[in-house]
Amino acid sequence: MSINLNITPGSTSTGSGIDVTSVVNQILDADRAPERLWQTQQATLTVQSTAWTGISTTLTSLQSKVNNLKDVFGAITAMTAVSSQPAILTATAGTSAASGNHVVVVNGLATTSSYYTDPVTSSSTPFGTGTLSLQLGNGTPVDIPVDETNNTLDSLASYINGAALGVTASVINDANGARLALVSRTTGLPGDLTITGDVGLTFNKVAGKNASLSVDGVPVSSASNTVSTVLPGVTLNLVTASEGTEVQLAVGPDVTRAKQAVNDFVSAYNAVIGAVNSEFTVNSSTNTAGPLAADGSLRSLQASLLSDVTYSVAGNNGITGLASIGVNMNDDGSLTVDDTKLTDVLTSKFSNFQNFFQSAGPAGFANHFGTDLYALTDPSSGLISLSQSEISSTQKMLTQQINDFEDRLAVTQKQLIDQYSRVDTMLRQFPMIMAQITSQLGALQQGQGQ
Repeated sequence: MSINLNITPGSTSTGSGIDVTSVVNQILDADRAPERLWQTQQATLTVQSTAWTGISTTLTSLQSKVNNLKDVFGAITAMTAVSSQPAILTATAGTSAASGNHVVVVNGLATTSSYYTDPVTSSSTPFGTGTLSLQLGNGTPVDIPVDETNNTLDSLASYINGAALGVTASVINDANGARLALVSRTTGLPGDLTITGDVGLTFNKVAGKNASLSVDGVPVSSASNTVSTVLPGVTLNLVTASEGTEVQLAVGPDVTRAKQAVNDFVSAYNAVIGAVNSEFTVNSSTNTAGPLAADGSLRSLQASLLSDVTYSVAGNNGITGLASIGVNMNDDGSLTVDDTKLTDVLTSKFSNFQNFFQSAGPAGFANHFGTDLYALTDPSSGLISLSQSEISSTQKMLTQQINDFEDRLAVTQKQLIDQYSRVDTMLRQFPMIMAQITSQLGALQQGQGQ
């Protein structure tokens, strides 16, 4: 190790000194060689941790898509109900619905019962007092007391709405004056209103009716325009009455949702395998691979993914693996969807398609894949968690080494400053000492000459 002493020029009375700070820093910089190695290792570990975090994020997304394929109430089991005339009828189907075609005729919609009064001068005009009786369907009548505090249309409407009687009261104003309107909150006969009593108002009734329809020729009466008790798992939504018009209702697997679930899985899988592959790709400019290229855990992850994605089941009417539903593997391990083949399988072999992903126990593709993904992503014992823990532990160890090393260097620095400060002082005092010696020698020579 060569050290530049940085000699500082002297004056006529002092000698040349040295730059103590520079000299000490040079010595300490040379001593810091191990520390720089540790810092480089820390930087590498940080990059590796970031890479694992990125891969973990893609794995979490993949796990979500696999769980969607596993979900017995999700996209793979979803059913749909398609109406030939949605302006008359729409429908939704749950997972318990059975596939089939039905004919529905909507003869009449369920209507809401209401009452309205003859007009009075204004909404604040007082009328008589007494008691009104209100009954919903076959329910128990409820008395509405009318006295000086609520014997105007405004105050009576406010009282009824505050009493939660199952009706909505409002005041309607027009050229004829003001009227009180009461509308049942329940459609059909169960919500049919009956109002009796005399408080000086004349009430007019509009009766509520049940919906009238037929399903596959069977007459149905419904108090609501939402009918969920006729076809198991299917809810009919009556939109418009069209007596005698036959609406075709097709109930079957939701092919669109199932196809989307497969495509979402493929996209998520490709994101993971792409992130893994990028770690092994050598950069042509730097001639180096990714920070995890030499990590055995990444190789294990890659092998697990490739094993899971090639998993197959036996029999199942030919739907045994991803390739049999139109999902093919490329040379780099990524997947590509053959939409034509996938659509054909979904329309002709949906139950086999469903069984491939969700057969009971661990045998189904999604269940098998999900189990392995959990082992990889488990926050306490998963492969990524263990790798990140090892990185964190090593970083802490290196940080402690650096801190201890800096403490030792601080002591060394003080010793060097003291040492070289003395050397600097000696060098600066040297001319003065030499002058003293020369003067003393001259005096001795003069004494000897006498």
